[in-house]
Amino acid sequence: MAKAVTIRDVAERAGVSIATVSRVLNGAGTAAPDTAERVRTAVAELGFRPNRIGSSLKAARTRTLGVVIPSLSNPVFADSVAGVQDAAADAGYSLLIASTDYDPGREAQAVESLLSHRVEGLVLTVADADGSAVLDTLDAADLPYVLVYNQPRASGRPFVSVDNVAAARTMVERMIALGHTRIGMVAGRFRQSDRSRLRHDGYRAALDTAGLAPGPLIEVDFADAAPERRLAVRLDGPDRPTALFGSNDLVALATVRALRDLGLAVPADVSVTGFDGIAVGALVSPALTTLVQPARAMGARAMQDLLAHLAGGPRPGQVTLPFSVRTGETLGPAPALRTSGPDLTSQPDARI
Repeated sequence: MAKAVTIRDVAERAGVSIATVSRVLNGAGTAAPDTAERVRTAVAELGFRPNRIGSSLKAARTRTLGVVIPSLSNPVFADSVAGVQDAAADAGYSLLIASTDYDPGREAQAVESLLSHRVEGLVLTVADADGSAVLDTLDAADLPYVLVYNQPRASGRPFVSVDNVAAARTMVERMIALGHTRIGMVAGRFRQSDRSRLRHDGYRAALDTAGLAPGPLIEVDFADAAPERRLAVRLDGPDRPTALFGSNDLVALATVRALRDLGLAVPADVSVTGFDGIAVGALVSPALTTLVQPARAMGARAMQDLLAHLAGGPRPGQVTLPFSVRTGETLGPAPALRTSGPDLTSQPDARI
């Protein structure tokens, strides 16, 4: 399927800013005649069809806000939505919620649907905060929004998140401190999640500092609950990794299950860690060692910043909240460093 033409493509073809394209298409403000002609020519040449995203910004107040998240089934997003709801309810706003199933192509559709209901602003998580056509359009149209979980590096877009790179680095440093020198990563697909890419950067930074070569990188679909086939080919032989870092908790829990199905014990044969801190990770056996994000607080802060802006305050900024590590039972010493005595971190793996 051909890639949809975006407002960014038109701006690049015409040699103007995205905001200029928006003004020409919406008939707002002024543009030099030659500039407007270049924009209209680029629109015709590229076959650009403006969508509804920029059309509802002057609507009457509805006291309704939109939330866009990648998944309704991942508890980490449910926790942040709970925080968003708390803050919105306190201010007398209603919420409309849409999910994209980690599909970047569905983001514009989700946002357009919310804007058709005349939401006044958005809290959202997108696949790629620095390269999002949806956010380009929202910026050009000056629709207020705050990202949650995303951590754009170059665009200056407002967000509330943890420092994904530093957090991942902290977790991998714990693995290294326990004697692991062959550490791999099981990651949700990078094209679906800039958070996954940033966590890989933190993983690599920890290994580089320790002078260790990276282990295998195994990308999986976020909906893949049984990645044992992808793991099996990377775990064969004497140089297999002794530890695996999961880019989120659901990926890590699926990895623990897959290792068990492959006949390997966690953490006796392979240690596993996650990232998110969802409650279910502490309830399974062995309990998951994970990096905890303050998900509910992140959602609440994002909504509070959005509401303050809607009330006439400054544009929201970029906020990082503190993270912590939850010690579980899936991370233990590297096998070669185990003593002959009892090891309380090593317990038989159970079905998850």
